[in-house]
Amino acid sequence: MTTLEEPVTSVRTVTAQIDGQTATVPEGTTIYDAAKQVGVDIPVLCHNERYDPVGVCRMCVVDTGGRVLAAACVRPCEDGMTVKTDTEEIRRNRATLTELLITDQPPRAEDPKQTTTGDNLLLDLADRFDVARETTDLPCGSGRGHDSSNPVIQVDHDACILCDRCVRACDDLQGNDVIGRSGKGYATTIAFDLNDPMGASSCVTCGECVQACPTGALTNKAINNIPIQPREQLDAVDSVCPYCGVGCALTYYVDRSRDAIAFAEGRDQPGSKSRLCVKGRYGWDYAASPQRLTVPLIRVDSAYPKGPLSADVRGDAENDRGRGGGGGNRSGGGRGEKKKGRDGRRKPGGLVDYDEVLPYFREATWEEALDLVARRLKEIHAAGGPGAIAGFGSAKCSNEEAYLFQKLIRAGFGTNNVDHCTRLCHASSVAALFEGVGSGAVSTTYGDVANAEVVIITGSNPTANHPVASSFFKQARRRGTKIIYVDPRASTVAEHADYHCQVKPGTDVAFYNAIMHEVIRLGLIDREFIAARVSNYEELARTVADYPPERAAQITGIDADEIREVARVWGEAASGVIYWGMGISQHTTGTDNARCLIALCSITGNVGRPGTGLHPLRGQNNVQGASDAGLVPMFYPDYQGVDGDATRQRFEQAWGTRLDPNRGLTVTEIIGSVLKPDGVRGMYMLGENPFLSDPNINKVRKALAALDFLVVQDIFLTETAEFADVILPASSYLEKDGSYTNTDRRVQLGRKVMDPPGQARVDWEIVQDIARRVGLDWSYTSPSEVFDEMVALMPSYANLRHDNLGLSGKLYPNADPEHSDGTVVLFDERFNTDDGLAHLVAAQWLPAKELPDAEYPLVLNTGRLLEHWHTGSMTRRSFALDTIAPIAEVYMHPKDAADRGLAHGELVRVRSRRGVIELKVRISHREQLGNVFIPFHFREAAANLLTIDEIDPFGKIPEFKFCAVQVEALGVRHAEPAAALGAGE
Repeated sequence: MTTLEEPVTSVRTVTAQIDGQTATVPEGTTIYDAAKQVGVDIPVLCHNERYDPVGVCRMCVVDTGGRVLAAACVRPCEDGMTVKTDTEEIRRNRATLTELLITDQPPRAEDPKQTTTGDNLLLDLADRFDVARETTDLPCGSGRGHDSSNPVIQVDHDACILCDRCVRACDDLQGNDVIGRSGKGYATTIAFDLNDPMGASSCVTCGECVQACPTGALTNKAINNIPIQPREQLDAVDSVCPYCGVGCALTYYVDRSRDAIAFAEGRDQPGSKSRLCVKGRYGWDYAASPQRLTVPLIRVDSAYPKGPLSADVRGDAENDRGRGGGGGNRSGGGRGEKKKGRDGRRKPGGLVDYDEVLPYFREATWEEALDLVARRLKEIHAAGGPGAIAGFGSAKCSNEEAYLFQKLIRAGFGTNNVDHCTRLCHASSVAALFEGVGSGAVSTTYGDVANAEVVIITGSNPTANHPVASSFFKQARRRGTKIIYVDPRASTVAEHADYHCQVKPGTDVAFYNAIMHEVIRLGLIDREFIAARVSNYEELARTVADYPPERAAQITGIDADEIREVARVWGEAASGVIYWGMGISQHTTGTDNARCLIALCSITGNVGRPGTGLHPLRGQNNVQGASDAGLVPMFYPDYQGVDGDATRQRFEQAWGTRLDPNRGLTVTEIIGSVLKPDGVRGMYMLGENPFLSDPNINKVRKALAALDFLVVQDIFLTETAEFADVILPASSYLEKDGSYTNTDRRVQLGRKVMDPPGQARVDWEIVQDIARRVGLDWSYTSPSEVFDEMVALMPSYANLRHDNLGLSGKLYPNADPEHSDGTVVLFDERFNTDDGLAHLVAAQWLPAKELPDAEYPLVLNTGRLLEHWHTGSMTRRSFALDTIAPIAEVYMHPKDAADRGLAHGELVRVRSRRGVIELKVRISHREQLGNVFIPFHFREAAANLLTIDEIDPFGKIPEFKFCAVQVEALGVRHAEPAAALGAGE
């Protein structure tokens, strides 16, 4: 197993004298870096070790004995060189430069950086060289303007010193290419795109430019009126971002007097390397929303028989009818007055209307609520047996909470009916990986792209879904790595790719079979690797022989010559990684899609070495960890099968109870089971919102209403909670300690930032209280105690403890976490299968289950936006994120829109065989003709009303990426299959 992410090579060294100190450094090392190594401080403004040096500010000039002073940040050391860094001439030069720059700056008391974070580097230098704006005789220039168009970033051009740090942060690190220069001479300013206002430009608000800026030219705005103060006046809490699977390390700066976060910034970690996206840097204020649930709630008697409570979720003729619910104090704020549509009914809005729903619940004590939960679940269990109970856990919760939740369902109720959103994410990828290589985790990291000669990014839009990981992909491209991008949409990744294969949706198997056909035909396979480490190659070769490029071209829409070229580039590369997303997995053929990727890497020997491997980019922040911890119906922790006798006996001994020997039901199967007379009758949902996240919302609504008992544990009142009998107020990510495992297999600690609001409680404690009430003798006192028990049952996590994870976490497996970051590359000698071989599985291309026709001629693809997450319950309560992307839109090819007479921004109707929604049309050059894209974050235009609930037969994952729809102007008459957010069936 490989532990180094970057290969070590031998280099020639040089020796220089710097202020009398001997520096022996690798050839090419700059004077600045060499000086730093020997403890000599050289002041800088434009330079930062994170960016390529440019030497524009000249603050770091030193005397090398030459005719002129040299910029230390760009001048390399030479053997025998003597460097002076602090002569009188140098000090005079630096003081003069500082005075020239300080004269145009805002007064110190008004400086945007000094009056917030208090770390204006230019003012520090001014103090060092005893110069000041107030005492200089130089004329003061101003009037270059301000830009407040971005909701969270302020631009002050008068404070800009044109150091280009922001340009390099945007280009070199994030790869967004938004910031440059505009104008000439003294009128030169930094510019966004073609000198657009920042808020109207293509800026993605990652905030990297703010973190880079040494002056007050780019600063953060206060969010929710929490003032930004110097770091030493705030409490710094090192934690991890709560959004996507990249798991970026960050620091929250907390104002304890206001019990609120003032700002956040990235911190160093081997994976994210101090980078953040807009969600990590600015999306944390959801936890302070006035809509947080703060007391337990119990449904009142008059709210039965059960069903949806709000007009939005009902979506039928009841919209204007009251239901006569009971009272009770509210435990969350309202969202403004009700909106009316054209027909007089309430128009769907962005969030659940608390004023409309809470009258159907009453407040309760924790004792009353927990007693009721335990009593009703035990009654259902006694009447219907273990199969009558099911649980949905959450990939937003910690490893410890996932472990305890699945243990409760299995040990407390004797059933394996426990699952979470991995079923809607990468379940098919995991199924194929277990079958093929014996492990559901990634075989290398996203940072290992730096060592790859070529990468395939397929079925993924990482610039939106995994933006920090995508910054490493773009950075690698600039350094020579070839990118092959395979996706039906021309996302921004396509702009950085060497090859963009815009395949027709649902044709991945045909495309990759054709690539393998050509790799084999050209003799570019790794015969030695196949002979030693692969099984079933002959069957694979026979299958792909039926997919010549000409046949694949007819299926995929990709020219046969382009298929040949891509195959040649991949096959000739010395190293290659395949990164994929839910465009591969969220299909009825998702497992087959992933099987093809495993085979393509295996036959070319692209596994087990630096710069090679298989990496399904994980969606949620802890979907990897929750799956590792056993929050799936077919595996105990560490993917140990529930149907294996020896494994089950080991867990029975550890947990002290008999366990179910049969695999449980998955998310989609549980929903279907509820609709059967002898199916699931009682459910415990922890942090899941299946009403919006699952396919075919009409079916989900019917199932939720049919449950005899539902307890929902969450931080907000969700659409799913409208069907609950009991609602338990939970803790947000920011209010508890625990470990989280990112897409790289990096186990990190999330640390408590603040207390939960009101009577809300930490999730693992709630789970434990319910476990005690159903007869389990649990007495955990901390998450670390739970982690230790979990690790003892999980060989992959062996040796890990909370106290050795440190600030940057550890990769697993890890033989020595005290001294090693962990294993980067897996399978260097053998795979995790029983025989140590990669098991190749040939796949035949099959068409999607539902194809376009005359009535529904377009193909719908669903997914995420950069600014939002999952069902929007967090991000739509974040000021920055909701301000930047406030509305639902259907993305449409210009010709498809023109053929229907639709204009950009027009309100349109999208309908499928299952439902209909209304939203605005966005004309987009990123869509293929005949395809539309709808994000699934917006309840007022819930994309999953349209989607089909057909599932992959192996991974049991729904088909989110392909169903037939029609888009039309609102005036078009048709027979609607459903109305608004959730019309009845």
